[in-house]
Amino acid sequence: MEERTAEDAQTGNATGSVGRLLAFAGPRRALTYLGCALAAVSMIVSFGPYVCIWFAARDLIAVAPDWKEATSIAVYGWWALGFAIASIALYFAGLMCTHLAAFRCASNMRKRATEHLMHTSLGYFDNHASGALRRVVDGCALETEGLLAHKLPDTAGSIAMIIGMLTLFFIFDWRLGVACLVPVAVSLACMFYMMGGRGMDFMTRYMESLVKMNKTGTEYVRGIPVVKVFQQTVHSFRAFHDAIEEFTVLAQDYAVKWCQTPQSLSLTVISAAAVFLVPVAVLAVPGEHDIARFAANFAFYAIFSAVIPTAMTRVMFMSEAFQSAADAVNRVEGVLAAPVIEPPDNPRAPKDNSIRFDDASFTYEGADEPALDHVSFDVPAGATVALVGPSGGGKTTAASLVPRFWDVSAGSVTVGGVDVRDVDPADLMERVAFVFQANRLFSQSILENVRAARPDATRDEVLAALEAAQCGDILEKLPQGVDTVYGTDGAHLSGGEVQRLMLARAILKDAPIVVLDEATAFADPENEVKIQAAFKRLARSRDGAPRTVLMVAHRLSTVRNADKIVVLDQGRVAEQGTHEELLAAKGLYARMWADYERSVSWRITSTGSATERDEAEAQRAALAEGSVA
Repeated sequence: MEERTAEDAQTGNATGSVGRLLAFAGPRRALTYLGCALAAVSMIVSFGPYVCIWFAARDLIAVAPDWKEATSIAVYGWWALGFAIASIALYFAGLMCTHLAAFRCASNMRKRATEHLMHTSLGYFDNHASGALRRVVDGCALETEGLLAHKLPDTAGSIAMIIGMLTLFFIFDWRLGVACLVPVAVSLACMFYMMGGRGMDFMTRYMESLVKMNKTGTEYVRGIPVVKVFQQTVHSFRAFHDAIEEFTVLAQDYAVKWCQTPQSLSLTVISAAAVFLVPVAVLAVPGEHDIARFAANFAFYAIFSAVIPTAMTRVMFMSEAFQSAADAVNRVEGVLAAPVIEPPDNPRAPKDNSIRFDDASFTYEGADEPALDHVSFDVPAGATVALVGPSGGGKTTAASLVPRFWDVSAGSVTVGGVDVRDVDPADLMERVAFVFQANRLFSQSILENVRAARPDATRDEVLAALEAAQCGDILEKLPQGVDTVYGTDGAHLSGGEVQRLMLARAILKDAPIVVLDEATAFADPENEVKIQAAFKRLARSRDGAPRTVLMVAHRLSTVRNADKIVVLDQGRVAEQGTHEELLAAKGLYARMWADYERSVSWRITSTGSATERDEAEAQRAALAEGSVA
């Protein structure tokens, strides 16, 4: 009983998904209903030629062998042609209606999902790979498009066909009608066995496997350079290999172990539906008084039985389409349920540009331990505060709470004395500029890439920001300078050069608060010196007033002159103070600084010229003395 209830619930979910799906079509959902109605009428009209054939067979048998007496044959032929043309015209009109609704529905699904993702907290994308999201937003919409455009009107036609078949089966001779119903019943039983219960569960796991394979495939393509460097194959990329194997086993088990026998039985009986008429005819003929009429009926059922495979095939595809639609709608609705940054009912404006963490705690979804545990520190307006500490200490998490990539689980993060959750998201974004470890350039000109920070900026303002970010050498080597489209004609940049362009974006935005997350992560020594110079410019606004800077750093050379250094370890504040105060405390920071100095002094003995050694020493000294203020 419990298993049956689960199957009913799954079937109801599949059917109910159509209603949820049609909600995306808006006013055009009426076209779907009209299209289904036209498809149903088309199927009923398509029975006309078969009825005309029965009339023709009846008249021919009645006058046999004097065939010339059957004068109405030509009329039946023209009627059959008219029914066929009418059926095609109605079906075409129905498909036009359903296609218009399907295209609008798929378009709205993509638009709503994309629009929702635009308002989703940015932290959501850390836990959801771009490949999986693309599969949901684009792939699921494409699957539902096929359902609404073709499968749904075909379903309406199949229902009309089954009703029409049941009616016609019992109009002429109920005994032959029952014989035709036997293969229909067997085929339906096989389909329910394949599609119900475990079949629905398979479709869910099948779609999950597709999403997983798409996600890991995207990661594998991005990691091909690493794979090729180490002369490995796809087997070295374990996740992708396992995803392929999982999909293969899943599909094979369902097709071979679960569906092979019922599918073979279903196809056999519906393809040989006419065979079931023979024993009935043999048993019925001895008691017939009107052999001619019975022969006409037998001819009709023998011809009409050819419709049965078409009807059952449509029903089978209908069940599969409903299962796919249910899964697709669930996944899209899952994206639409992603947390968004909602503007507060009564937004408040920050008084200044100070930042304060007040007993803030945060735990990632699914994690057992908090990433931040009762963290408290202040970033005064116009000050530069650095977050340092071992990897996994919570530095990036803390920086992400300021622009509300995530919201704290407990405590608060305030800007200008106002909880960031009480600030209008648009206002908060205007106040904060970001430079992250991983940055991407669009396939646009360098000018437009930098202008993305402030679309209304003039060309001169963009050029000034690029100059302030020490990007002059980058523009000089590009074929069209600032108008060069990134990624074309060999216009590619190193990680450190991209970081400088990101700094130019931040400078152009001229936000009073700057969040830097390991901005020198991909910089070589030469780029790091220029990035340090760009930091000095970024730390001050256009009018010369100091910005509030919260920076995450692993290279201690970038933080020694910060106004305050906060050391995070295992999600807690281990210590905080200036560089000198922390060295005097002889705690975690002092040990990290000692390790840093040893790494700076270490070098390979070179046989190069004295000039080369002097230049290397000068560059190392410049890095050691670098600052952001």
